[in-house]
Amino acid sequence: MTTAHAQPAIDAIREQLRQAGQEHLLTFVDQITPEQRSALLAQIASLDLRSLPGLIERYVRASSDAAKGSSAKIEPVPYFAADHTSKDRGWDREAYARKGRELIGAGKIAAFTVAGGQGSRLGYDGPKGCYPGGAVTGKPLFACLADWILAAQERYRPATGSIPWYIMTSPLNHEATVAFFKANGYFGLKSTDVMFFPQGVMPSLDLKTGRVLLSQKHEVALNPDGHGGSLKALYTSGAIDDMAKRGVEHISYTQIDNPLVRVIDPAFIGLHAASPQSSGEMSSKMVAKSDPGEKVGVLCKVNGRVGVIEYSDLPAELAQARDADGGLTYSAGSIAVHMIGVEFVRRLNAGAGGAGGGFTLPFHRAEKKVPFVDLSTGQRVEPTSNNAVKLEAFVFDALPMAARSIVLETQRLDEFAPIKNATGSDSPASCAEIQTRRAARWLGGAGCRVPYKNCGAVDAVIEISPRTAMDAGEMRAGGAGAAKVPAAIPSGAKVVI
Repeated sequence: MTTAHAQPAIDAIREQLRQAGQEHLLTFVDQITPEQRSALLAQIASLDLRSLPGLIERYVRASSDAAKGSSAKIEPVPYFAADHTSKDRGWDREAYARKGRELIGAGKIAAFTVAGGQGSRLGYDGPKGCYPGGAVTGKPLFACLADWILAAQERYRPATGSIPWYIMTSPLNHEATVAFFKANGYFGLKSTDVMFFPQGVMPSLDLKTGRVLLSQKHEVALNPDGHGGSLKALYTSGAIDDMAKRGVEHISYTQIDNPLVRVIDPAFIGLHAASPQSSGEMSSKMVAKSDPGEKVGVLCKVNGRVGVIEYSDLPAELAQARDADGGLTYSAGSIAVHMIGVEFVRRLNAGAGGAGGGFTLPFHRAEKKVPFVDLSTGQRVEPTSNNAVKLEAFVFDALPMAARSIVLETQRLDEFAPIKNATGSDSPASCAEIQTRRAARWLGGAGCRVPYKNCGAVDAVIEISPRTAMDAGEMRAGGAGAAKVPAAIPSGAKVVI
């Protein structure tokens, strides 16, 4: 880009920045190379400058967070119980599973995984989906989820020949993620059935002034726009159009950190699509909270609509409340698993002006340490305390936009073993333990002798591939995995089934 051609573009962008109160982003424009200048101008042009003043007023100067629920009317959410045979909450699981299998077989279902995170909290340098997730095999999280899709294709034989998988990356890990899939042969899936696209970004804002920070003289400080940005990214990336061409009607939404997540679950699909209580727009899974202080969002009714309140925003008296049986009144812990209608995503985006560019969910505010360039010295500063506001959208904030949204309870041991922390709860060790406990229960129910220690822990490490069995029923006699059930597991063994 020559100086002669650049000046009009710079002048136009400078005026846009002036109107948004962000002209400082061009402070060093005369000190950087032509290539850096071009990249900086492209970054600035990608920002929604018109919305910035309102966001700064709301989230920086007023320090508000659209997710706060303190003034809302909050009630427990009704849900389909995991024990579908219970007298008070019974429902016909097999009928809905049958409907789900029909939809899968007709090619109406796609998988969608949010995988924009890095493994830095785990001490891993790379996309989180590349981190080992298998308790014995150590296969990466991407492979764990791919096995669920392969298993569903093998069981339900979609008429289209496959279940497409859409993966939202981030600008930070997009290239590494695509390269990892190529290097691993797409984990047995067809490359034409896997689509990658990066999520959007938001500018990081100075905590005191609301100014957009520069991370380098030629680079705006940006942060991912959160998993809520997925509903916009699905649309703007062309993924929704691709789904429509394939005949897909419903999206199975999961996050990458849980190797036990049922990426394709017929009963959940059937409930979402066919229950009279559901509009087929957006549905959720829950597990019963382990205690009042567990750090998971809580599915509730908020002002009469199904929604999620962050654990930090749920009033203490509600978090501690108990029902007549002694259980938590607000027990519905969100595990970030949803079914979402394709037309629901399209309608949300089209309603924002027809092109999807203006659609955003409410933002959540977080104060963070963000390195920045000092405008007076040009030097990069590494802050020691929080100096910036990052704004992220959460996908569950779309729930109240659905006409009728349902919640399905699932058992923690069956489906929820996230890897978030290096040690302690939600760590690789706790995930491997849950995988082993689940496997021991499934195998025991199928007649296998499983060794236990005196403390009650399983005296082995066991991993069951979903291609062997997708649930306990498939491990029993006559099920798909029955032929692979051993008579006994040796003490201290590491076993893959």
